Amino acid sequence: MTSEQPPQSPTAQGLDPRALAYSVSIQHDRRLYRYDIACSLAHIRMLARQGIVPQAEAEAIANALQEIQQEIESGTFPFREELEDIHLNIEARLYEKVGETAGWLHTARSRNDLIATDLRLFVMDACREGAAAVRRLQRAFVALAEAHLDVAMPGYTHLQHAQPVLLSHHLMAYFWMLERDRGRLLDCHQRADELPLGAGALAGVPYPIDRDFLARELGFSRVSANSVDAVSSRDFVVEFIAAAATCLVHLSRLAEEIVLWASPEFGFIELPPAFATGSSIMPQKRNPDLAELARAKAARVSGHLAAMLALLKGLPLAYDRDLQEDKVPLFEAADALLGTLEVFAAMLPDLRFRRERLEAAAADPFLLATDLADYLVRKGVPFRRAYQAVRELVAHAQAQGKGLRELSLEEYRRFDPHFGEDALKLDARGAIEARDVPGGTASGRVREAIARAKALLEQGP
Repeated sequence: MTSEQPPQSPTAQGLDPRALAYSVSIQHDRRLYRYDIACSLAHIRMLARQGIVPQAEAEAIANALQEIQQEIESGTFPFREELEDIHLNIEARLYEKVGETAGWLHTARSRNDLIATDLRLFVMDACREGAAAVRRLQRAFVALAEAHLDVAMPGYTHLQHAQPVLLSHHLMAYFWMLERDRGRLLDCHQRADELPLGAGALAGVPYPIDRDFLARELGFSRVSANSVDAVSSRDFVVEFIAAAATCLVHLSRLAEEIVLWASPEFGFIELPPAFATGSSIMPQKRNPDLAELARAKAARVSGHLAAMLALLKGLPLAYDRDLQEDKVPLFEAADALLGTLEVFAAMLPDLRFRRERLEAAAADPFLLATDLADYLVRKGVPFRRAYQAVRELVAHAQAQGKGLRELSLEEYRRFDPHFGEDALKLDARGAIEARDVPGGTASGRVREAIARAKALLEQGP
């Protein structure tokens, strides 16, 4: 059915074409169509249920809205930029289908409470999807840690050799980072889970609507407590972008290690061919492009967080058109988060760790300097004095161009007489197993951590 439609846009009549082109958002917010139609379906059912709209008109509108959703999903919907946004594009198409009956739909609502509801639904979905994607990546880390449980490697501070650790311990560090990331997403979901629809433009609506019915229909656990807050707040968008940015920063640190470890200078890993690219001119290259892109996406989303905070900081209550600019930061943050988690979860199981390179690096005797200081402490030497003695011992070895194991016991005793033959027998394995404290790198503690992680994973996504 084709019928007379409303004016091009009820809010943009008489606008200079340049002003209209400057203010349209359909190129971005069309992505919200599913949520917008879901809100309209719940709203028209509620209006009919409350006797505000005749049942026959409500059914016609609901049927037409479902047809419109099918058109959008099949790629046949006629989007029109002159209609500004997704709300008015859907409304205009509704007029084409059911004529003036379409005019009932906007009873007791505003675009202000509608877009706030659309965005909350989007964020709630993104939080759920993000938390599930985090779980998939966590499973990949646990599997890698189990497969490389006893492999030693150098631990680093300042990207310098520090102390020997187990590769599995290093990998599990990312599991716990991701567990906090997952918690942030779930916390964000809980705060986004509040229905704005029914707040109207800012003051509520003068109709006997049933907001609890709307909340149930749309999957919200509660309704907003204040209509002004409901339409003007975007802190849930900030919180989601912050959670996404934090997770992506963690993944960027992982990406940096992949880039470093895949380099010939480290040689700790080999990249799977399906997740590395070649060079257009150098046939020997296998480039860690995906890890590099992950670093870049973390940078972009960190920028979006700053942009959203700056966007909101000077806005008077309630709604301001500035809020139209929240879509790109939100959508790009969601895409970057979900895309990066998905790629890493697929890539990690195919990374090949080069045990011989990792353990050769872990065998660097200078990694045992702290253990030598601890050795002296066990002999009754105060730690700071032991630290200074080992510091001087290391400087002596380096000046001689020798490793610690190449020094004689007499040379050791030159710096502290408490050194004995057993000091020369310290090795990376012993140093690792000595860190037998909760959260430490000793193999038994790593097994405990993996078991704890598995118990968390069994709780579901």
